Amino acid sequence: MLPSSSVHLAITSPPYNLNIPYKNHHDNLPYDEYLKWAAEVWRETKRVLVSGGRLCINIGENKRQNISYPTFSAFIQECVNLGMLYRGTIIWNKNSAIKHTAWGSWKSCSNPHVVPRHEYIIVFSKDKWKLEGDPKKTDLTPEEFIKYTRTVWEFAPETHSKVGGHPTPFPEELPYRLIKFYSYKGNTVLDMFSGSGTVGVVAKKLGRNFILIDNSLEYCELAMNRIKNEISQTRLSNLGASVGANANTGSSEKIEIIKQEDLKIKDK
Repeated sequence: MLPSSSVHLAITSPPYNLNIPYKNHHDNLPYDEYLKWAAEVWRETKRVLVSGGRLCINIGENKRQNISYPTFSAFIQECVNLGMLYRGTIIWNKNSAIKHTAWGSWKSCSNPHVVPRHEYIIVFSKDKWKLEGDPKKTDLTPEEFIKYTRTVWEFAPETHSKVGGHPTPFPEELPYRLIKFYSYKGNTVLDMFSGSGTVGVVAKKLGRNFILIDNSLEYCELAMNRIKNEISQTRLSNLGASVGANANTGSSEKIEIIKQEDLKIKDK
């Protein structure tokens, strides 16, 4: 169990309950069970956040054929019911050109379907709006600050070929913006559904500590390998930039990716 008040920022994208073939997770629960399961994750996440810590949840439209659930709004209500402060919703415009034929009634107003080209990032704080920290450890540029304060973010989704081994990776740009916007250098970032480890990879690049949790050993190994590769590339870059200096390329970092069912929550 993670210690209480030990995490500054949680970024995650839970299973969408769209029957995706994840390892070690049944992604087609009855909807009420799915919401109860998710609510327990948010409850435990709140416990481990520091006062002023942030929770960012990336969730898409739960839409299949003639079935549609407003999951993002249900998650907002769950977190508000837990006493979290709702900071707002960011619309991620994926600008995706993926082909779809799920138009419902073709060229007719009888039952047309809207095809989602966006996802949501819903953001909360624990106890208070302000996260205490050293202002000198803020690494946002003025241009980034202006861009990230806007409610619509545009960047492409991740391709499966780039991050093999996981069915739904999100792009590095998503945690990059959230980490820089909502945390200080040296803070601890948590991903409760770490999958391919993208949050850890980006946190490492940005000088944050990170905790990754997943119930699939295969995904834990995938994340570990990606982060080790990032460390190796960083060392090579640092070595090249330190000609004539004492560059230490030995292994000093400790990486721990937790393979457990959850933060006290059992998978269905």
